[in-house]
Amino acid sequence: MSPNLSLQRKFVSPEIVFGAGCRHSAGNYAKNFGARKVLLVSDPGVVAAGWVADVQASLNRQDIDYHLFTQVSANPRSEEVMLGAEMYRSEGCNVIVAVGGGSPMDCAKGIGIAVAHGRNIVEFEGVDTLRVPSPPLILIPTTAGTSADVSQFVIISNQTERMKFSIVSKGAVPDVSLIDPETTLSMDPFLSACTGIDALVHAIEAFVSTGHGPLTDPHALEAMRLINGHLVEMIANPSDIQLREKIMLGSMQAGLAFSNAILGAVHAMSHSLGGYLDLPHGLCNAVLVEHVVAFNYDSAPDRFKVVAETLGIDSRGLSHRQIRERLMQHLISLKQAIGFRETLGLHGVDLSDIPFLSQHAMQDPCILTNPRSSTQRDVEVVYAEAL
Repeated sequence: MSPNLSLQRKFVSPEIVFGAGCRHSAGNYAKNFGARKVLLVSDPGVVAAGWVADVQASLNRQDIDYHLFTQVSANPRSEEVMLGAEMYRSEGCNVIVAVGGGSPMDCAKGIGIAVAHGRNIVEFEGVDTLRVPSPPLILIPTTAGTSADVSQFVIISNQTERMKFSIVSKGAVPDVSLIDPETTLSMDPFLSACTGIDALVHAIEAFVSTGHGPLTDPHALEAMRLINGHLVEMIANPSDIQLREKIMLGSMQAGLAFSNAILGAVHAMSHSLGGYLDLPHGLCNAVLVEHVVAFNYDSAPDRFKVVAETLGIDSRGLSHRQIRERLMQHLISLKQAIGFRETLGLHGVDLSDIPFLSQHAMQDPCILTNPRSSTQRDVEVVYAEAL
């Protein structure tokens, strides 16, 4: 009897250390990888918050030399990745450590890929394009949202073409992720809202993705429960470390779910939008989420019903149309409770931009696992609704 391949699922994740203070063990992990010199990737904001100094101290305690690279934009660019790769080589590094949000982490992953292959990062767009293992990579996230630290995704901005491209491969999964909720104490309310919505969208899209399965569903559902239950409260009480821990755990679970189930149209459209206007990724997701949920609902009604129930909506006696309405309303109310009242129009998008955005969204790997198969025209309609 031949095995049924459609029911087989693989699950990749890094070695994960979770808990307050674990950033201080970065040096031990670097030492385990035989680090002579570390390329330490971060950005100016994270340096200013003091988290990089903690990691530098932990490298110093192990007598490990390092070179600090902080030339990373909010949406990391291909030329920054190549500059980092150049630094890695000229400084004689053999391990990469990144401290920061999605941008430094994605940049660090890109640097590892470029160094290992000796080619430009733009050549690796797509799925399973990596042929050589990257140098050892240790990631320390300082936001609760992007989950770059546990995922097989790398998202890089190509500013000459005003677009983002995705690299999806198990070769992009870091070796170690040190998830320390204390580092999220320096997030301002806007960043907390952006990254929190990003994580919630990761969980929802992974749960309804055509790539979902029994290995990813429990992570997606628990992430929805944790983020929906605590995000508003965390933003109102930014110094409460217990709440920070719950959101960081939710973000991590969402990351494990989407890294393995992949995502859907919100992310495909959001990557296109973020590349075009250089906007924060979480903001792009927030603008689009309820429009995409409405578009997708009828293609996976039973799964969306579970999403609604997990977000606390009582669906007893309701038709699917009513559940869809309640779910959209819940997402809008949640966004408003954390301060989002954004539309695409507010950010200068107009109708004439939509064909360009839609064309690029259709080329994003995330569109392939969206529960409803979409044409470019479908995507144009959803963008137009979000104006």
